[in-house]
Amino acid sequence: MGTFSMKYSWEYKLECVIKYKNGRHIEHPIGKSRNSFMTHVREWVKSYDDLGIDGLKHSSTNNIWTPEKRFELVAKVLAGNSITSVAKLSHINPGQLYQWVRKYNESGMNGLQCKKGRPTKQLVMKKKTKKTKLSISEQEELKLLRERNEYLEMENEYLKKLDALVSKREAAEAKAKNQK
Repeated sequence: MGTFSMKYSWEYKLECVIKYKNGRHIEHPIGKSRNSFMTHVREWVKSYDDLGIDGLKHSSTNNIWTPEKRFELVAKVLAGNSITSVAKLSHINPGQLYQWVRKYNESGMNGLQCKKGRPTKQLVMKKKTKKTKLSISEQEELKLLRERNEYLEMENEYLKKLDALVSKREAAEAKAKNQK
């Protein structure tokens, strides 16, 4: 038997969520395995717990994910959270988040731009010939490297001064010992 996708009304989802939370039996639809259906119910419960009834409703329009919103999610993954956990909390497909992480790693913030449709040939040609300006991610990296370099130079100066002080103290102690 093949699997098929079924759309459920938010009222039906809410009914299932309430039954699940109260420990009552939920009839699964004919043609759908109990395990598969209960997986959906648990997802509905999570969405309901996170977003209330709105978490059960079908969105009439797709969410608009600005580059900044995409970066917030990518940053959570880069900070060590799993793609699956971040995607579930944001109620998006983990595959979509994986693509954003991959694009960010390849192109930085430019990879997270909202692109619709196919780019014109002129645009593609311009991109290939013009590569002098740094991308946003390269600018961020350059800024971080400069800050790190400044920190390391200050640390180096500190260690040199500390070394000079220790040498001076050791010389004074040796001189005092010799005078005794």
